Amino acid sequence: MEYSNINASDPITIKRTVLFGDCDPEGIVYTPRFSYFALEATHEALQRLLGKPSIRALKKAGILTPVRAFDLEFLAPVTWDDELNIQVQVADIGQHSFGFRVKGYLPSNDLAFTAAITYVTLSAEDKKVIQVPESLSALLNPIR
Repeated sequence: MEYSNINASDPITIKRTVLFGDCDPEGIVYTPRFSYFALEATHEALQRLLGKPSIRALKKAGILTPVRAFDLEFLAPVTWDDELNIQVQVADIGQHSFGFRVKGYLPSNDLAFTAAITYVTLSAEDKKVIQVPESLSALLNPIR
């Protein structure tokens, strides 16, 4: 795997504009869309760390990363055309999984939502749990 020069110990900020289709008729974001915002932000953060499309790169390396755990908390309403600043930070790296903390901020800098997402590592060949590859672990935890 190739690495970028981004430090995984620092938050990576992803900008996301809320689209009309993300909202209900009153212009408030549909609850399930927050999971997309958080997941998309972790994929984008991984892409920046890898320097190439993350899911494709991991799959090519023989690794699948389905979500094992997901926790989401809503803290402020988000409406159509808001531009969210979503901060993604590596939370932990386990033997068979790795996790991110996600914080979504409104333009006013109010915290709109938080999420915790844990991915488990599987073999792309047989879909069995595998150890987080050392190259991925080193990428996610450059301080080791």
